[in-house]
Amino acid sequence: MPHLVPWPASLSPTRNYVDGAFATTAKTFPNICPINGVKLADVHEADAGLVDRAVQAARKALNGPWGSMSPAERAAVLHKVADGIERRFEDFVAAEVADTGRPVAQARTLDVYRGVANFRTFADLVRLAGGETFDMRTADGQDIMNYTVRKPHGVVGIISPWNLPLLLLTWKVAPALACGNTVVVKPSEETPSSATLLAEVMHEAGVPPGVFNLLHGFGPDSAGEFLTRHPELDAITFTGESRTGSTIMKAAAEGVREVSFELGGKNAAVVFADADFDEAVAGVIRSSFTNSGQVCLCSERVYVERPIFDRFVAALKEKTEALKIGFPDESGVNMGSLISHGHRDKVLSYFKLAVEEGATVVTGGGVPQFGDERDNGAFVQPTIWTGLPDTARCVREEVFGPVCHIAPFDTEEEVIARVNDSPYGLAACVWTTNLKRAHNVSRQFRVGIAWVNTWFLRDLRTPFGGAKLSGLGREGGRHSLDFYSEISNICIRLS
Repeated sequence: MPHLVPWPASLSPTRNYVDGAFATTAKTFPNICPINGVKLADVHEADAGLVDRAVQAARKALNGPWGSMSPAERAAVLHKVADGIERRFEDFVAAEVADTGRPVAQARTLDVYRGVANFRTFADLVRLAGGETFDMRTADGQDIMNYTVRKPHGVVGIISPWNLPLLLLTWKVAPALACGNTVVVKPSEETPSSATLLAEVMHEAGVPPGVFNLLHGFGPDSAGEFLTRHPELDAITFTGESRTGSTIMKAAAEGVREVSFELGGKNAAVVFADADFDEAVAGVIRSSFTNSGQVCLCSERVYVERPIFDRFVAALKEKTEALKIGFPDESGVNMGSLISHGHRDKVLSYFKLAVEEGATVVTGGGVPQFGDERDNGAFVQPTIWTGLPDTARCVREEVFGPVCHIAPFDTEEEVIARVNDSPYGLAACVWTTNLKRAHNVSRQFRVGIAWVNTWFLRDLRTPFGGAKLSGLGREGGRHSLDFYSEISNICIRLS
């Protein structure tokens, strides 16, 4: 296929992976490239029987050698997995690019790089993790020692999204396996390829059968629903849309399974007049349009202090119109396609709604024309709006596309209230050179993570998650080890 990294032959067709072997089924669906609408491969859809086989294989492996390995032994296996991803680095780049339409440079420097880092980081964290120990003396003079131990939580169901397929999948698989669990994974039906390559790497690295299982399919009445309703899952972790998270939570209530959700966001960026102007413009360009706006952390609401509002809108317009939209391997390309024609229809419906709600379209608002095969793809223009009230649907609902609305504000108290007046609470950005303001404002946002003078940076040892409709629970670093472990307390009387 022109303008794409060569497609790995093992992905045609794209198969499931259960109990250490690749599996086909009677029913397939097409994997369509969003760059030009061409079919990449047929994907075998898991039925209820295969889902059950995967869960049973995971249970068997949990009770087998994997469950009895020491943390150091498991860490050594996960380092082999990381090495395997590195050896097949270009295959993973090809899978990410063809499935998502993102620039090759992003796949190389973010997606695949982070996939490797996730395995190495969590392997080392669990190898070095310790428990807690407390000595006490009771009122009648007995000496007591308490200490904690970590045990595998069990069989974990992992459902990952399409926007950052390898990055977000490995961010869940790595800590789950490091803690001694076994997993049954369902990637998005839009992006089945890099997950299948990961199954190949697991196989090559000698991960025991049943430890890692991969199922392809959809949500309702397909692999997703069959998995989340399976009674032998011990925990479910999900990244995706808030409404889907609500549905999964209802299924998880049967049996009172552990859940961790990272859901949607309608994130804000706040630019104060004292900010480094050029850095703030560049930062908002990045936080609004990276991955064509298809990152749950993207800034769709931008609040700019009134003295610099007009200048900021003009500068953002100029920089946005200079963004290069094109083939993934073109030199200097900034934006690729959206994930699918269906998602493009959703984004375009918000473009139309914004105008109906009274927005001023500063730039964008349509579909670029190329005069080549890209016209069969799922591209849209990066879009800026102004003039909408905070009550407008386009300011309150997550678009998940390359779009932002810019509004002026006058005081700290006002903008804090406006940022927090959202059903979501995932992330926020603050742009200011005033250190006191940076601390005070960022602490008052009801979000899981607040950035100051940057965006999309996080040490993997720190917690991640959202508030309100943006999620439930925290993962990352020690918090991942806590979620993917059962922590037991041992109490011993010494005297």
